[in-house]
Amino acid sequence: MSDRVSPWFLVLVAIAVAGAVLAVAGTPAALATGTSPLLTAGVVLLVLGGWAVSLCLHEFGHALVAYRAGDRSVRSKGYLTLDIRRYTDVGLSFVLPIVILLVGGIPLPGGAVWINHGAIRSRGARSLVSLAGPGTNLVLGALLTAAVALVPMPIGLAIGLSCLAFIQVIAFVLNIIPIPGLDGFGVLEPFLPLSARRLAARVRPWAPLVLFLLIIGVPGVSSAFFQVGGNLFAAVGGDAELAFFGYSELRFWE
Repeated sequence: MSDRVSPWFLVLVAIAVAGAVLAVAGTPAALATGTSPLLTAGVVLLVLGGWAVSLCLHEFGHALVAYRAGDRSVRSKGYLTLDIRRYTDVGLSFVLPIVILLVGGIPLPGGAVWINHGAIRSRGARSLVSLAGPGTNLVLGALLTAAVALVPMPIGLAIGLSCLAFIQVIAFVLNIIPIPGLDGFGVLEPFLPLSARRLAARVRPWAPLVLFLLIIGVPGVSSAFFQVGGNLFAAVGGDAELAFFGYSELRFWE
């Protein structure tokens, strides 16, 4: 089976690039009048398109490490092509995370790849398979913040990329929490006793949902979560003010 990059992934990249172009085009009007529908549209497309691209890269990270660790089935399943359609249900794994991000501002974990853990050579390798996804988000966040800091660019593009970078960092923080159903638990799971793994399997379907409800519904939990994300964002060189402006454009109706 060919491992060529899927055209669907390239479409998502094109949407993000189009958003970047619109953000740049809308910058002069925003600087002159304080507002620009063109800038807003650009930031929305850039952030949502970029988030969709990162969903694919997150799952590709899992699949690539699994493939190198012994699970050859990920290639036949098309996971190495970055095709969003391969990462389980498109509605639940792609559309829903985009909607939650747009409405709630939280990067809900998206797609999933089915790994044959029995084919993975060691417990350490299985742990790395789980770590690869959120690790990809953190690397993307760091690269985007570096681009904003080091490459001269219009302010409209800077706020869009900073917002996207912050979302990547928040996605890392959310995914690395060690509860069943999230990658953070997958990092630990290979080293846990069988009884703990069986208990985790029973709560796995709803544990992430409970966490999500706590984050959006309990002020203390929400503030702590975003505080950790903000501290990590600052640690990788992110500009919180630019990211805030990006969020305000992304959620323009508020």
